[in-house]
Amino acid sequence: MSDPGTTTASTENAATAVTTVGVGGAAESTDMVLNIGPQHPSTHGVLRLRLVLDGERIGSAEPVIGYMHRGAEKLFEARDYRQIIVLANRHDWLSAFSNELGVVLAVERMLGMEVPERAVWARTLLAELNRVLNHLMFLGSYPLELGAITPMFHAFTEREDLQRVMEEVSGGRIHYMFNRVGGLKEDLPAGWLDRTRRAVAAVRAKTGTYDRLVLGNEIFRGRTRGVGVLTPETVHAYGVSGPIARASGVDFDLRRDEPYLAYGELADVLRVVTRTEGDCLARFEVLLEQTRNSLDLADACLDRLAGMPPGPVNQRLPKVLKAPEGATYAWTENPLGLNGYYLVSRGEKTPYRLKLRSASFNNVQVLAELLPGTLVADMVAILGSMFFVVGDIDK
Repeated sequence: MSDPGTTTASTENAATAVTTVGVGGAAESTDMVLNIGPQHPSTHGVLRLRLVLDGERIGSAEPVIGYMHRGAEKLFEARDYRQIIVLANRHDWLSAFSNELGVVLAVERMLGMEVPERAVWARTLLAELNRVLNHLMFLGSYPLELGAITPMFHAFTEREDLQRVMEEVSGGRIHYMFNRVGGLKEDLPAGWLDRTRRAVAAVRAKTGTYDRLVLGNEIFRGRTRGVGVLTPETVHAYGVSGPIARASGVDFDLRRDEPYLAYGELADVLRVVTRTEGDCLARFEVLLEQTRNSLDLADACLDRLAGMPPGPVNQRLPKVLKAPEGATYAWTENPLGLNGYYLVSRGEKTPYRLKLRSASFNNVQVLAELLPGTLVADMVAILGSMFFVVGDIDK
């Protein structure tokens, strides 16, 4: 007869052996590496995000760039000052006119060239129309990334109103190639100012759609309020600029703080829109309000051009254009932020060096700070709210 105590202990050990379940490989402590992109709808192009996940929460994030790199800065060195406009036009394909503008302003500064007044005001008008076209794309595409398709249809309808007048004046719908060193390619067509005024009025009348359809949507607000908060300190540390920086309370806009073109005379119309929350919702609100202000600036430019007597819109240039030896830096308030152009000349017909500082490059770097600690579902909301163009990152 066996000892009763031994039997009880054996029964307990058997029960323990049955109920203890092993989780081989310590899976509960293993992080997963997830690649978002380089082909993904939320990345607006060939951008790759390397995420390290702990369940649904992001532990670290690394933006991997370079998939669209075309070596534009090196190509600048083999093109003359007229030809480089073609290359600079294309890195941010939503802001082509503004890209051209920065290059010609740098070259004109090197040459000490004065641009005719009519060209200055026409450039300002076209730059603001291009800003509205850029912002409308993101006002439509951002809700689309969060599951709302209708705003995209509205945005493209309104973009078409402005694209029509931009195409009429320049011949291009995306890459306008209308700037020239010394002014513009040609004068504005007859009756174009009136047609542009009607297009601006039509777009302004429809901006309330985004207040009702997007900002008034509780799902959109729930997905964006308090998500992806960017602090002013991080903005300064990473060189973030444009609407994203102003949504975090950084009150800086080159059009007001270092005026170029005709912005110095538009100080009473120009309004720098800021928010203090620094979240995804604030970034969208800043973009929408800035769109409205750009339409006001466009109207002011139209009024000025309508009352201006006919005159030249460019300077006569020599057959071979050479910039004097030296260096200069020109920067502009592009739709997505600060664009800088560092031009070095050796007195030849091609630049010795033209370094491009693009807004999207700095703005995307900050994702490494914003994404850790957030959920994967919020990653799409944060990524879309950075309003970048991949070609502007890679150049």
